[in-house]
Amino acid sequence: MANLVLYRKYRPKSFSEVVGQEHIVQTITNEITNDLLSHCYLFSGPKGSGKTTIARLLAKAINCENLQGFEPCNKCQSCMEINSGRAIDLVEIDAASNRGIDDIRELKEGIRFAPTRLKYKVFIIDESHQLSKDAANALLKMLEEPPSFTVFVLATTEAHKMIPTISSRCQRFDFRKLSVLEIMKKLEMIVKKEKIKISKPALDLIAMNADGAVRNAEVLLDQILSFSKVSDQDDKKEITEEDVKILLGVIDVGLIAKLIDLIFEKKSGAAVGFLNEIIEKGLDPLELAKAIVEYLRQILILKISPDLENPIFRNLTQEIKGELKKQALKFPKPEIRQALKAFLEAQNKIRYSPIPQLPLELAILEITGD
Repeated sequence: MANLVLYRKYRPKSFSEVVGQEHIVQTITNEITNDLLSHCYLFSGPKGSGKTTIARLLAKAINCENLQGFEPCNKCQSCMEINSGRAIDLVEIDAASNRGIDDIRELKEGIRFAPTRLKYKVFIIDESHQLSKDAANALLKMLEEPPSFTVFVLATTEAHKMIPTISSRCQRFDFRKLSVLEIMKKLEMIVKKEKIKISKPALDLIAMNADGAVRNAEVLLDQILSFSKVSDQDDKKEITEEDVKILLGVIDVGLIAKLIDLIFEKKSGAAVGFLNEIIEKGLDPLELAKAIVEYLRQILILKISPDLENPIFRNLTQEIKGELKKQALKFPKPEIRQALKAFLEAQNKIRYSPIPQLPLELAILEITGD
């Protein structure tokens, strides 16, 4: 294994390597091809969705000395300097920790001078919504009359907090969370290149727990590789779904599905016994309650609108989708709604209960009518 962590080692070096965000990649690559660059871009979306990655690819493409259509060559001096983080004309600022007026004044001084080596000076300002009022106003003045050799990329997880006068001067792109299948595509490529033995269900579980972000999935995979090496020195051992569950403390959706079946079949004794059996395995009652609430919510939404293309089902495997659909068809809507309310109430009471699983047990008895 290389010393570099996976998310850095496998950060896309060309637009073709980007997973998901096709609408953004297509628009930006068209602009590069047709030489129709904007002076300022606003990239908005959840953490780990590729905002900084695409910003760096944009910086590399517009400065590449041997551009192949819209793809950077990754061989010229400009590309290599950007890849290695040595490019003086690519300035990255984290507005979360450099949010004051003095930091922006330094930036203002920097844009007065032409690039040292590259064709364009590119300024990537991460978490740009966190700039102070004075700093945001100073940035606004720069965006009103920017030099022709500068390109700004403002990245944010909370676009609604950006001041409208800045947003209106930017070309805005909204990044979305990725599906399990899209994340799996990237993970499968990594494990193949790294020659990692890992089962498909284990990869599925990593992708499902990545919260729609490739970077999160890569970090989780790194953790699991470290855990596997410590727990078993045999490099030939395949990493299993169980290994992933142990490390991440993941609640098996299959267990929740079984518990829901017992509850709706009015088998109160069996349901309470099964609940305690799950908790005895070391699962946190509060996390279990959250997982039950989320599962019941998904069943209710399927009951109202039987469309598995709804975004809330994006991070689920086909097997789980099938189980949800089966239960949505089987259980009446009023009962699902009642169960959801009961477990929501239980979730709120767990923190104050002397016996953490007691609110969950009472919720089961309330739903089953015992």
